[in-house]
Parts: sequence; structure tokens; C-alpha cells
Amino acid sequence: MAEKKYIGRKFGAIHRSRELAVQFLYSMDVCPAQDFGEALELFLGLDDVAQDDKPEVKARCREMVSRVHERKDEIDGALLRIVTGWSLERMTSVDRTILRLMVLEGFILKTLPVKSAISEAINLALDFGTDNSPGFVNGVMHSAAKYFEGESGNA
Repeated sequence: MAEKKYIGRKFGAIHRSRELAVQFLYSMDVCPAQDFGEALELFLGLDDVAQDDKPEVKARCREMVSRVHERKDEIDGALLRIVTGWSLERMTSVDRTILRLMVLEGFILKTLPVKSAISEAINLALDFGTDNSPGFVNGVMHSAAKYFEGESGNA
């Protein structure tokens, strides 16, 4: 696999935080009986997962996954309104995980411009998903953009 090139260290660190967040949230999705806090500390302390990551990357990952965890019901409710005809269980776990993270960042918290959220979601789907994941995630993120644009227009 070719090494990825990033535009600057800051953006590479943020992307790496999201990669870690997807990995952790995926593990929680497939094994939800774990204690969230204990599992997160164990995950970030594992030498084979995050050994070379800087403390600020781990701190950002911790913040992102905590926000997704705290607002999971809100995010899932939004996804169910966006993706009509689909249940969350029908989505692959990795797609669901990526969508939860990027819908939160791009549309609920608005900490990321919409185009950047869509692009980042697709990149994460390329890295972690199935062959069908990038197209599916792209479609859902575009639907989310329309949904949230309509919601803000009604306010």
C-alpha cells in the first residue's frame, strides 16, 4: 500500500485521530458489552494500535469517541431520518461507525465544513470499509447534507 501524503502535519494528525476513532468505535459497535471508559483507555494504550501516535492525537481521538458515545442516540435518530428504507443494523458496522463520526462532526457539531466531512468520510470508507463502502457512505453523507440544510432552513 502506498504511503499517504497529507497537506501539513496538523491535518495528518486530525485524520489519524479519526482513523483511531473509527477503529475504537467499530470495536464498541461489534462488542457493545464492553465498559466504554475502560475499553478506550486499553485501546489507546495498546502498543500495536497507537504506539507511535502523539499524545495530542490520542487526546483528539478520546474527545471524538466520547462525543459520539454521548450523542449516539441523537446521531442514530438523524441517520434513520436520512437513510429511509434502511435500518442501522442493515448497514455494515464499519459504514455505520464512519457515518456516526462524520455526521456528528460535519452536521450536528459543525466542527468541519460539509465538503470536508463528506471527503473525510469517503477516505475513511476507502481505508476501512468494503468495496461498496465509499459509494454508500458518499450517498448517505450527501443525503445528510440535504437533510441538515433543510433543517436549518426551517429554523
